[in-house]
Amino acid sequence: MPILAAWIFGSLVLGIILGRLAYKWKVFHTKRLITCPENQRPAGVDLDAWHAAWTGLAKPPEFRLSSCSRWPERAGCGQQCLSQIEAAPLDCQVRTILERWYEGKTCAVCREPFGEIHWSIQKPALIRADKSTVEWSQIPVEQLPDTLAASAPVCFACHMASTLVREHPELVVDRSRAKAAGGQRSIS
Repeated sequence: MPILAAWIFGSLVLGIILGRLAYKWKVFHTKRLITCPENQRPAGVDLDAWHAAWTGLAKPPEFRLSSCSRWPERAGCGQQCLSQIEAAPLDCQVRTILERWYEGKTCAVCREPFGEIHWSIQKPALIRADKSTVEWSQIPVEQLPDTLAASAPVCFACHMASTLVREHPELVVDRSRAKAAGGQRSIS
């Protein structure tokens, strides 16, 4: 009986440690935007999420980079940018930056306001000056500030409709143009 109790207790402790490790990994495993101390330009970085999670189990995490948009050319840098992440870990996350950008805005196409964004289900996009819509995954992190300044927000539905029109024009019937040209309205 004591062996069984010790095994159950050990399994419980191990489960708690693994759960905390997985949670912390998820928190640290995200794209971040920092200002490179060397050239004062935006750079996209990734933390070594496993290292941060493991070292942060019982004390504040120890950060180190696993990738940077300035690498491999500047791979030997001293990683002074980590002080920005340590000072404001949430503020430099791309997701946080995008949530703040969408806050209080409306879709540039349908004019519906953005509410709570469900990033895992319906990711909003943006529309460029040339009227093409783009998903965030297509934009390099280091170009995020310039892209935000030159673009407008677009909801998921409008982005999907725009993508369908762009990629499969043969499947699209634009009834608004036919009606404006004096064509008869048809029901289909």
